Amino acid sequence: MPNVAVLDMTGKNVGTIELSDAVFGIEPNAVVLHAAVVNYLANQRQGTQSALTRTEVSGGGKKPWRQKGTGHARQGSTRAPQWTHGGVAHAPKPRDYSYSLNKKVRRLALKSALSDKVLNNSLIVLDELALDSYKTKTVADCLKAIGAGKKTLIVLADNNAFAVKSCANIAGVKTAQVNTINTYDVLHADTLVLVKSAVATIEEVYA
Repeated sequence: MPNVAVLDMTGKNVGTIELSDAVFGIEPNAVVLHAAVVNYLANQRQGTQSALTRTEVSGGGKKPWRQKGTGHARQGSTRAPQWTHGGVAHAPKPRDYSYSLNKKVRRLALKSALSDKVLNNSLIVLDELALDSYKTKTVADCLKAIGAGKKTLIVLADNNAFAVKSCANIAGVKTAQVNTINTYDVLHADTLVLVKSAVATIEEVYA
């Protein structure tokens, strides 16, 4: 089982924690990780792109010139795609890009992402993120003290409004709860910071 140091908000080592092999110690599956990331990005697409086809633009009801004898190429409408102000060929229309992955695949992808962070020493366990008010500077100092990267994902055990709001003003820092973490956010972050109380919940859910 992988052992990770537990740090406090000043960066001091206050102990170690033994992580579950079933969640943090598996061999990362690159194929599943790729599938999960593509799925996440596809589900983020709004699908609202739209353009007008030749049947939807105005004008073009009359044949611009006779079929033969003019020296011009034959044309049937001034609203065909090759004309200025003509319609768009194969125009994009609003559509839903979202699709779902099997539950087992999603779980394996997240466990692979968490294990990858452990393998690359990019996972930090924080004893607690204790805030009694909105203090962006306190969180910024804490992240600097524990050596967090430029892009950091902080996983909280519960909805700590002070922590969420305090992190919101720091560029590159994102917060999530145990029930909202996803593979893309974990992989996208340079450093994954888990509050100690969140580790037990993750292991309970995914082990």
